[in-house]
Amino acid sequence: MRYQSDVTEFVHSPALSHLPPSVGRLGAALARPKAIALGCLAVLTGVGWVALALIAADGGWAALCRPGASAGWSAAALAFPMWAAMALAMMLPTAGPMILTYAEIADTAAGRREAAVSPLILTAGYVTVWLGFAAVAAVLQTAFARAGWLGTGGAGWAFSGALFVAAGLYQFSALKHACLTQCQRPFPFFFANWTTEPMGVLRLGLRQGLLCLGCCWAAMAVMLATGAMNPVWMAVLGAVMTIEKMSTTARFSHAVGIGFGAVGAAMLAVAAM
Repeated sequence: MRYQSDVTEFVHSPALSHLPPSVGRLGAALARPKAIALGCLAVLTGVGWVALALIAADGGWAALCRPGASAGWSAAALAFPMWAAMALAMMLPTAGPMILTYAEIADTAAGRREAAVSPLILTAGYVTVWLGFAAVAAVLQTAFARAGWLGTGGAGWAFSGALFVAAGLYQFSALKHACLTQCQRPFPFFFANWTTEPMGVLRLGLRQGLLCLGCCWAAMAVMLATGAMNPVWMAVLGAVMTIEKMSTTARFSHAVGIGFGAVGAAMLAVAAM
C-alpha cells in the first residue's frame, strides 16, 4: 500500500504505452491517490447506506430499541452492525475533506516521485475509531432499552430530552471547539505530522478519527433519542455534521447546540405532563 514512486512508474510503464492514449490516461488517473480516496469514500458510504436499508427491512431490529429488550452480549452483537453501518453512512462523508486533503498531498508527492502512502491506510485508521464507537453504542443501547429508557413513555421522553440537552451543551464546550477546529483545518495537521511510513499514516487516521469522535460523538448519541434507524434523523444529523466541519467558525456549531437544547427542553416538558 506504500507508493514510494509506484504511481509515477505506473503512469510511464511500458504496459500503458501499448494501450490507446485515452485508456492509458484513464488508468493513470484511477491510480492516483485522490481517485482512490474518492472511490473509497463512495464505496464505503454506499455500503453503509445499503446495509442500513437491509437492516431496516428486517422488522426484528426494531425490537432492540423497545423497553424490556433482551440484555446481554447477544442483543449488543445484533445492534453492532446497525451502529457500524450508521458510522460508515454518516461519518465518512464528514471525513471527505480530511481524506481528500491527505490524498491531494500524496498525489503531489507521487507526481514528484516522492514517497507517499495510500489514503486507504488513513481511512482504515479513521474507520477503526468509529467502529469502536459503534461497539460502545451497541452496548449502551442494549442497556438503555433494558432499563426502559428508550421508547415513547414518560421515561423515554425524559431520557431523550436529557440526551438532547446534554448534546446541546457539549456544542459550547472547550473540547468540542478544540476538536472541531482541528477537523475544519486538516492541512496544518498533515503538514506538521507528515510521514511516509504506513504505520505512521495509520496512526494519523486514528488521530483524525479521535478528533472526529470528540467533535461528533454527542450528535451521534442523539440517535439513541431519535431512534437509531430513523432515516430522516440520520440524513439531517449527517448533513449537520458535514456542514459543521466545512464551516470556518463555530457559529454554526453553536446554532446546532441551541437547536438541540430547544428540542431537549420540549421533550422534557412532554415528559413532565
